[in-house]
Amino acid sequence: MERWTIPGASVAIGRQGKLVYARGFGYADLSQSQPMEPSNLLRVASVSKPVTSIAIMKLMQEGRLELQHKVFGPEGYLNDAYYTSVITDKRIYDITVQQLLEHSAGWNRNAGVDGFDSSDPIDFPLHVAQVMHVPNPVGDSTLVRYLLSKDLNFKPGSRFSYSNIGYLVLGKIIQQITGQHYEAWVRQNVLEPSGVLEAHLGHNLLADKLEREAEYFCAATKKSCYGTGKKVPYAYGGANLEAMNAHGGWLFTARDLVRLLMAVDGSPTRPDILLPATLDTMTAPSQATKRYAKGWMVNKHNVWWHTGCLNGSTSILARNSEGYTWAILLNSCPNTNRFWNDVEALGWECINSTSTWPTHDLFPAEENATSLRLVAATTGTAKLSWINGNGTHRLVLLREDQPVNAFPKDSHTYASGQIFGQGDVLGAGNMVVSAGPDSTVNVSGLRPGHTYYARVIEYKLSDETSQQPVYTLEGNPMLQFRTAAPLQVAKAKRSPKLVAKGRTSKVVQKPASAKPQVPVPLDQAAHPASPFLHLRSLLNWHKG
Repeated sequence: MERWTIPGASVAIGRQGKLVYARGFGYADLSQSQPMEPSNLLRVASVSKPVTSIAIMKLMQEGRLELQHKVFGPEGYLNDAYYTSVITDKRIYDITVQQLLEHSAGWNRNAGVDGFDSSDPIDFPLHVAQVMHVPNPVGDSTLVRYLLSKDLNFKPGSRFSYSNIGYLVLGKIIQQITGQHYEAWVRQNVLEPSGVLEAHLGHNLLADKLEREAEYFCAATKKSCYGTGKKVPYAYGGANLEAMNAHGGWLFTARDLVRLLMAVDGSPTRPDILLPATLDTMTAPSQATKRYAKGWMVNKHNVWWHTGCLNGSTSILARNSEGYTWAILLNSCPNTNRFWNDVEALGWECINSTSTWPTHDLFPAEENATSLRLVAATTGTAKLSWINGNGTHRLVLLREDQPVNAFPKDSHTYASGQIFGQGDVLGAGNMVVSAGPDSTVNVSGLRPGHTYYARVIEYKLSDETSQQPVYTLEGNPMLQFRTAAPLQVAKAKRSPKLVAKGRTSKVVQKPASAKPQVPVPLDQAAHPASPFLHLRSLLNWHKG
């Protein structure tokens, strides 16, 4: 890490269906104050392409799509005039789904267009917005439409040329066939069936980063894709990440990338979401090049992998035929050949240098607790209940007046206190009020007239995890409620007769029989390290 000035890294290694290693190194934030954790999300850039490929394979397996089917034109999947009205090169009508998957559709991003060195419109979004007469930031559909208005660089199917725009088109096909947004369909039909929770499409700006998302180190600047004319960091507004979705827009944790690949690897150790015949189709080398299949780089040893790079992020996801799967995510990208040689060799060196492996499984629980609700309350107490997920335990955090904003760390246990404030505290004011196998908690010591935010975090703590807790931090149920204000006690006026007799005692007038005030939920259930190291020193992981 020192050699390449990498601020932070997340590394995950799977073996025979189990996550045997997951660790963060360095820092996750620009101020270099937050250690990188296995739960941190990072941009994975072109490792998004295997995600899109798996989605297309799922549609093919369901009989909803054919790889040899035309993409554009009257019989094509995208036959809308929005796309076809700008086509001038008739060869575009010959493009098939398979050619998009295999980067042989006819676009060569190294051939310049409109005075630019590249023909990949994601490289010059401001120009695209100008010539297509749309506002900034430009959307992915406009990027596709722009390139459709240009000539192809070669006959579809005749050769290989890596193409981002081809995978944007695949994303549009998924939307057209399913009637759902790309991210929503992929989540419901690919990620969730694989047990993957820690994955989202990312955003352009630092202010919009997701919960637990790392921050990206990038010295390069570029004019803002929002059209302000100002130069901004490439990683935050220079690049239009939100228009990259199906080809480069995903965020993942390293451990959930490993989990996804294990769901399509053909190994009997974990259930696959694709049939063996579908997997064979997905990973068969293409005719245009033996080094690339459909969304995967491949070789003759049955190794599949993909890499990704944006200014500020590096990613690699790989598996071999011996049952090993690994993912390495970095929050910087030097992007030189020597750097990539080191990154691609790292996983292999970790595996080949180790003969003894742990037997534990560090994958977090795939199913969260649900139905978090307020059962009963007084001015100073609250009883919460929920339905347990598929972990062994739950950690309940409660915070006064602000949402929960700190999270438990894997391998750390926490003491709970059902009197608010007497358990362990995470960050600023996030109180642990329960840590165990229960599905209810009674909390006392709450202040009347205050809003409280609760969050239930599923975790696994068993022999399977070597008796170390592994927390599920994605999709936790959350609850907001307000305690009742204290009852006001009214003073009675002195009786004139008592005053006349010279008495000094006070008579307290009882209030009218009022029902106890119960807090009302405002939102019943909203689902929402090490110092710098030489990169190769990560190989010492097995010693600790």
